[in-house]
Amino acid sequence: QVQLVESGGGLVQPGGSLRLSCAASGFTLDYYAIGWFRQAPGKEREGVLCIRRSGITIYYADSVKGRFTIFRDNAKNTVYLQMNSLKPEDTAVYYCATACTVVAVEESGSWGQGTQVTVSS
Repeated sequence: QVQLVESGGGLVQPGGSLRLSCAASGFTLDYYAIGWFRQAPGKEREGVLCIRRSGITIYYADSVKGRFTIFRDNAKNTVYLQMNSLKPEDTAVYYCATACTVVAVEESGSWGQGTQVTVSS
């Protein structure tokens, strides 16, 4: 079965850190660009950042520059989203997908279950 599974979310205080995982089964992640997306309550889903096959990172949300990074562990067939200096406005359900934009994901398939990140004191 081909699927991506997000994990690693939770409740964290402002200024804290979390590392989200996007694990693939049934295919090799290294062959794809992998994007992280998020959807906050009452807001549309948005792209956060994406790592291309070349390793180049694209930031779609200016608010996360300098705080979030994305990287691959090919041995584990997993892409990670390292989130530092978290802010309450980062609270959202986070999703990963084998595309860099919301439009591309919705044209090619469906979303996973996501992982909830809540930043609150």
